[in-house]
Amino acid sequence: MSLYYKIWVDGITRIRSLPKNKENWQLKIMSVMSIAMTFNFALFMAILQRNVLNFYFYKLELTFLPERESNAVSFIILFLVPCIVINYLLIFRKKRYEKLLEKYPYQNGKLFVIYFLISMFLPIILIWIGIIYTKSV
Repeated sequence: MSLYYKIWVDGITRIRSLPKNKENWQLKIMSVMSIAMTFNFALFMAILQRNVLNFYFYKLELTFLPERESNAVSFIILFLVPCIVINYLLIFRKKRYEKLLEKYPYQNGKLFVIYFLISMFLPIILIWIGIIYTKSV
């Protein structure tokens, strides 16, 4: 949990330091961190279900919607919403971030940027590796 809080403190401090973010820094950091967490959670579940358990248990079928819309809504409900709720409860509820900002040091945004970039590009890199590997086999 300590690393999670350090990343949040680094991101909050970095975003608040930019003058254009004075009014809506909470929405911006919540969006960015929740998207990064969603990518990590989706990657974890994909690996767990495909490679470890060999069956899919974390799915939501919305048969009343067309396939594309069903997939989008399912992704939002199963992956994005849980990350938003967790982040809200652990960071923003009762302004907990104020205590965290006092407890953890600012890392000049480096920790936050590294986390975000790894979260965005690791799934893409793994997909490329999978495509290359399956073509060569």
